[in-house]
Amino acid sequence: MAKRGLDALGDLRGKRVFVRVDFNVPLRDGPRGPEVADDYRLEMALPTLRALRERGARLVLGSHLGRPKGKGPEPAWSMRPVVGRLEALLGAPVRFVDDVCGDAAKAASEALAPGEVLLLENLRFEKGEKDGDEGFARRLAALADAYVNDAFGVSHRGDASVTALARLLPAAAGELVRTELERLQPLRDGTAPRPLVVVLGGGKLADKIPVLEALVPKVDGIFVGGGMAYTFLAAMDKPIGRSRYEPDLREKAQQILELARERARTTGCEFVLPRDHVVARGPDDLDGYAVVEEIPDDLMALDIGPATIADFTRRLSGVKTVFWNGPLGMFEKKPFHLGTHYVASFLGCSRGIHTVVGGGDSAAAARELGVADTIGWVSTGGGASLELVQGLPLPGIDALPDA
Repeated sequence: MAKRGLDALGDLRGKRVFVRVDFNVPLRDGPRGPEVADDYRLEMALPTLRALRERGARLVLGSHLGRPKGKGPEPAWSMRPVVGRLEALLGAPVRFVDDVCGDAAKAASEALAPGEVLLLENLRFEKGEKDGDEGFARRLAALADAYVNDAFGVSHRGDASVTALARLLPAAAGELVRTELERLQPLRDGTAPRPLVVVLGGGKLADKIPVLEALVPKVDGIFVGGGMAYTFLAAMDKPIGRSRYEPDLREKAQQILELARERARTTGCEFVLPRDHVVARGPDDLDGYAVVEEIPDDLMALDIGPATIADFTRRLSGVKTVFWNGPLGMFEKKPFHLGTHYVASFLGCSRGIHTVVGGGDSAAAARELGVADTIGWVSTGGGASLELVQGLPLPGIDALPDA
């Protein structure tokens, strides 16, 4: 999946380069209005932006933020709050235009000097973006002379700025996209050092069924936590109390369990579920808070328990590679954060384990704990990393020329 990089674009001095970035970052209320709450994705874009500025390119940055309806500007999803934080990280002024591909955007792009940076308004304010509309992509192409995809987190989507635009201009992969492919490819093609274990969490089994079906035959172990674990336990006729699960997926869970049992018989692959649970009446109601092996009828499980943490970390201690996607409990609510935090800390401190975190909430947990720098790789794309590891095509990557 090697894609050509910035060098393939040749001399960029004075040329306008449209860089598709992923600045879909969380916002919070600040003293002067909305501000960036987590700048990880901005930081990860810096190597590409700096390399292009050093070459004298004129940068036109396009991103989405949130989920606007594509019916025009929605102030809550404006890209404007990103400007100040990006300027601080980049160490250079960043212009902003409250337009996507109209006359104002075109004039602003033409007014750029070599090395200057322009951030467009939210691409998804235009319906054509999510529709993958080529007409909309052509209007974006009028703003630039070349195209760089540095938005790995949306490269599994068919958005116009991710796929169609890449075919309209001389195109290349940015530094972040190339690094993501390099770090995730061994998991995709099975060349990662073994034993290889996948740690899966998150609330919905439905989101992870394709991942499980693809990975069970390929890996040496799958450890399951989070809300998705309780659909499996229900399929095994274990008591789950009021824990959230997906009854319509009970039969599918049984099929995956049987696939895992067959794999265990033939190769020793482990499929590990929680053996104890932290329970309460609800995430905001600590009545009944306890650690139990069998979940009472009137309580729900909100985190893996200490015996499960010990079991997971013991089994992980001899592993060479870990792919982790999804929190193991409701980690954003204390005291249900401990399972996710303990496992993240263990992986961050285990020098013999190469861990790849597949974006999303698990990446946020790694950064929150300060272990992101000691973990092998923290991906910027949750859905994109999952699809890549499964072996699925990524439209935004396929649209780029091969190296």
